[in-house]
Amino acid sequence: MQKRKKPELLVPAGSPEVLHTAVIYGADAVYIGGEAFGLRAKAKNFSPEEMAEGIAFAHSHGVKVYVTANILAHNEDLDGAREYFRELRDMKPEHCDALILSDPGMFDIVKEVWPEVEIHISTQANNTNYQTFLFWWKQGAKRVVSARELSLREIKEIRERIPKEMEIECFVHGAMCISYSGRCLLSSYFTGRDANQGACTHPCRWKYAVVEETRPGEYFPVYENERGTFLFNSKDLCMVEHIPELVEAGIDSLKIEGRMKTALYAATVARTYRRAIDDYFESEETYASRMDWYRAEIAKCTHRRFSTGFYFGKPSEDAQIYDNGTYVNEYTYLGMAEEVRAGGGLPWLQDAAARDGETAASDKGKPEQEFYSAQGKSNLLVRFEQRNKFSVGDVIEIMKPDGQNLSALVKAMYNEQGEAVESCPHARQTLWAEFSERVEKYDILRRKAGASE
Repeated sequence: MQKRKKPELLVPAGSPEVLHTAVIYGADAVYIGGEAFGLRAKAKNFSPEEMAEGIAFAHSHGVKVYVTANILAHNEDLDGAREYFRELRDMKPEHCDALILSDPGMFDIVKEVWPEVEIHISTQANNTNYQTFLFWWKQGAKRVVSARELSLREIKEIRERIPKEMEIECFVHGAMCISYSGRCLLSSYFTGRDANQGACTHPCRWKYAVVEETRPGEYFPVYENERGTFLFNSKDLCMVEHIPELVEAGIDSLKIEGRMKTALYAATVARTYRRAIDDYFESEETYASRMDWYRAEIAKCTHRRFSTGFYFGKPSEDAQIYDNGTYVNEYTYLGMAEEVRAGGGLPWLQDAAARDGETAASDKGKPEQEFYSAQGKSNLLVRFEQRNKFSVGDVIEIMKPDGQNLSALVKAMYNEQGEAVESCPHARQTLWAEFSERVEKYDILRRKAGASE
């Protein structure tokens, strides 16, 4: 059987930290939002300076960056959008690789302001048939993101009826919206925050009860076959076990949902799908032999129970979760290794001036492996920003981009003044730690839920 081309792995990034993580852990492309005009207004998003740095970082690793501007615009949005697209066009030293749009008015503005840029049409545009794909192709779009309600059979037919140069992008992992192609009015109705303007409050995940109008204040639970009260609580999509079917359908880009997620989520999902895709293109036997690893690893990121969405036909009632509205969260994100240096008694850490003195100079440019061979693992310190508390004496897990997971003892910890501390209780505090195993820049520090602190 002749295989199609290897699909792109497209990973979300809601902040510079997550962008760096997605790039290092296997993404072929990332999608990000600026401070306006995207559908994740509650994500941290990127300032112009952060966007420029992020694009430069991604490009230096051969990774593309797509910028979302996929709101359904109102009149008052248009002048600002025109200026925003000019800023993206003129961004230095380099600009993004494509814009993701859904609104025809925004599309026209981009064609006027920045005609050279590649345009992708968001799933928010309800792209459910090949005629819609052909319409956008004729307007000048390079890629269309399919509606999540399509089956693999429908996607394969679209592939057969559109130009071979046109690209199909599909969501393969992450949260599923209960409304058609994400066009939901619940958030706007209940809270005044419009999902189609990027401010969804996710009321589909809330717990509901019934009130009879003549008896205000009396709440009666809503039951679905006595299984619970979460009427709109869909399972998450996960297609890591179906890479062959996705490839055979002719999908060009496999998209991960989650611009509100952490660096741990991005690393876990990117690394798992990266390995699954590469294994399949090495051989079907390799892919099949590692299925247990994919299943185990993908379950380590925060998720609701998994399903295959609409890919194999219309979902049954089993695609809903009726008994609870909570996530499965097996691992806690502790931080990411931002720098690795030799300790040397910490003189460079105790005195900032020493960073430019003899001790720092003697280490400058020395490969990390020389620290290990010359001074041993115990003399290396790792700088990280704390995301959850852990303590000296804990055993945590070091997650590496190449697929390794190492158990490591936390041997020592120091604050920025070089003072020894027993734990890191303050959120976002910068610390240095010594571990029993080798840690390298961009390694993720995590701990299994329930492990002692």
